[in-house]
Amino acid sequence: MPAVLDKPLATIEALWAKRHIHLAAEPEGDRFGSLRPDQAAEGAKTMLVLAVGDSMVAGCGVDRQADGFVPDLALGISRLTNRPVDWHAYGRLGATMKRVRYRLLPEARQALEASGPAEAKESADLLILCAGSNDIMAQRGLDEWRGDLTASIQQALDLAASVIVLSPGQMQNEPKLGPALKRLIEQAMNQQAAVSKEVCAHLGVPYLDLTHEYVGADQPDFYASDHFHPSKAGYQRMADAVLAQLSQDRSWLAQEH
Repeated sequence: MPAVLDKPLATIEALWAKRHIHLAAEPEGDRFGSLRPDQAAEGAKTMLVLAVGDSMVAGCGVDRQADGFVPDLALGISRLTNRPVDWHAYGRLGATMKRVRYRLLPEARQALEASGPAEAKESADLLILCAGSNDIMAQRGLDEWRGDLTASIQQALDLAASVIVLSPGQMQNEPKLGPALKRLIEQAMNQQAAVSKEVCAHLGVPYLDLTHEYVGADQPDFYASDHFHPSKAGYQRMADAVLAQLSQDRSWLAQEH
């Protein structure tokens, strides 16, 4: 099909999707937890891991927060480091990086500053930023993305010893989106990823690309019942992909508390 037809066809497909796709709500359950692995070294200091972002962080697609992406990732980090991990998730369905910048990161800061004396820390050990898909769906420009991502990373660096930026998932593979719309989304995701890599390199933080990593998005059990967000199995595969990259480059562990 000629590429020139993609834009008008994508507009029609987007209108259909808006009318017919009913997104899974944010699941119930605590958005925090503590993990104490059996193999943790005696006297190992507990890592404080914060995740801030969109529906992936909020766990949309599963019935319980415990089955979402962040708990899977926190468990993997605990096993990688052989350290106990306390994790907190600050995510919202539909969040753009602008919302991360102006609402969710300040929320994380406020919670960190309000922590009780027994758990008080000057900063977290690791903060994971994960947003971008909603910026693409809202057709926010690359200059806006660059500005919001830069400011968000700078805020995150004030909150944590190490920061990791995750790309969006794989919207180009969403089963309920039309082919022309998916082609335009893939193009936009590639452009966003290029800017993200540039910003992260400039600020010295790792950028982990899930958009182009094989995460089993072609498997029938990858998507939740809304056919848009990952299922429990999908989140596990995405967490495994992130952990594989983290195990190869441990620069995020360079600063210890």
